[in-house]
Amino acid sequence: MALSSVLLDQAVDQLASLPGIGRRTAMRLALDLLRREVPEVVRFSEAVRRLREEVMYCSECCNISDRPICEICSDQARDRSMVCVVEDIRDVIAIENTRQYKGLYHVLGGVISPMDGVGPDELHVKELLARVGQGGVKEVVLALGATLEGDTTAFYLHRKLDGTGVLVSVIARGISVGGDLDQADEATLGRSIADRKPYHHAQRR
Repeated sequence: MALSSVLLDQAVDQLASLPGIGRRTAMRLALDLLRREVPEVVRFSEAVRRLREEVMYCSECCNISDRPICEICSDQARDRSMVCVVEDIRDVIAIENTRQYKGLYHVLGGVISPMDGVGPDELHVKELLARVGQGGVKEVVLALGATLEGDTTAFYLHRKLDGTGVLVSVIARGISVGGDLDQADEATLGRSIADRKPYHHAQRR
């Protein structure tokens, strides 16, 4: 696509580099930004810059945060004896929207996927084991997607947590096979958390 402006072409290239954004959509977005007032575009670009440069990861749960310890981990009203293990921040948001869970979280940053070259060392597994080792955690809830990778990760974590004295549970299979948590409706996800089962019992079903 030959454009009359090199600057427009560069903007389209950058927007098209985002996941799910093709060249045509990138062009529409770039032209929309071009039509906006300069202060509005400056606010937009500044928000993106600050997102990249200032957002950090919670030192306790590895969730995205604006400060060293996130708001959830800082909330003394949360049940600190329960830790829900999820793949990424989208799952935290999905579970929080159900209002069915009052414990803490641990964000793995992915799932074990040998085909993609992702092993346990690429995830926040050591941090989870360290949290459990500090004491105070009575239950670890495995809330991972109903995929082969999710099941593999859950099995690995159960093995690593075996013998720690901590109850390891898994959310009920209200989530369709092959589905991700953030794609489930809030009622289904809420029931899955409320109806969680000990890992051993869930595997026998």
